[in-house]
Amino acid sequence: MEPMHVRLTIPDNVDPRLLMGPHDALLRDIEAATDALITVRGSQISISGTTKDVDLVSSAFSHLMMVVESGVVPTSSDLHALVDRLRKGESETLDAVGDPLLRYRGRTIRANTEGQQRYVDAIRRNTVTFGIGPAGTGKTYLAMAMAVAALMQHEVSRIVLTRPVVEAGESLGFLPGTLEEKLDPYIRPLYDALFDMCDRERGNAYIEQGVIEIAPLAFMRGRTLNNAYVILDEAQNTTPEQMKMFLTRLGFGSKFVITGDVTQRDLKGSSGILDARQKLSHIDDVAFVDLTSADIVRHTLVAQIVEAYRAQKGGENT
Repeated sequence: MEPMHVRLTIPDNVDPRLLMGPHDALLRDIEAATDALITVRGSQISISGTTKDVDLVSSAFSHLMMVVESGVVPTSSDLHALVDRLRKGESETLDAVGDPLLRYRGRTIRANTEGQQRYVDAIRRNTVTFGIGPAGTGKTYLAMAMAVAALMQHEVSRIVLTRPVVEAGESLGFLPGTLEEKLDPYIRPLYDALFDMCDRERGNAYIEQGVIEIAPLAFMRGRTLNNAYVILDEAQNTTPEQMKMFLTRLGFGSKFVITGDVTQRDLKGSSGILDARQKLSHIDDVAFVDLTSADIVRHTLVAQIVEAYRAQKGGENT
């Protein structure tokens, strides 16, 4: 079969450097995703290969041009999500990509899949939102981006980030250091997400001032959280009693987001997140959003790993 040839012209108002990514990273990602031969000279992109590969590459570049033209800087995560949608025959129009949630250092954070967009929409519409799904689906990351954006726009006066401290083989009492040092490994993932979308200096200043609080779930007891954006991470490791305690901290002008992967529970007994779903699903202003492996935007191998474990019932969680 004769190979197909297509030539695309980069519009004058589209910066080729943004289209190809830093050090041509996006171009390399597209080349790795197909067997098509891609040649870029000036404003001309030549594509050769099978009809299927050429169509996919042409659609990907056309979409990236629209993204850059709209003022958004595409990332490798955006491209991987786009390629997945194209392979599934889903829409490749600009509307298929969620609106920007937060821009930081030239990088735009937004929903990259239809499931993620449902999650974002639910958070916007509801006071309490549960995001349930496997690792890599953006449950905590998207919620964090929306929290930081809300703080910057003065929609809330503070952000509270919390998660249960669950011991896995080692007791906190036997770990070296102060209480803060013992808790740090459990809370560290929340710091990592925060500093990925906020200057470390500014983030640390907010933490010192109490504008951003990162603490174990047990520290929430007895409090009322007003005018705050509150994220409870790893909620599959809560008990029903802990979940009730947390939800009843809700104050005026606040928004609660609870995230968890019910397949990664480290405790025996009932899960607080599943118990809450059973008891609260009928209540208005409380939403439950399920994310799946189709919403994973990490390395494509992650989605395959999640599916393999899901298919192998009875396999041990890690």
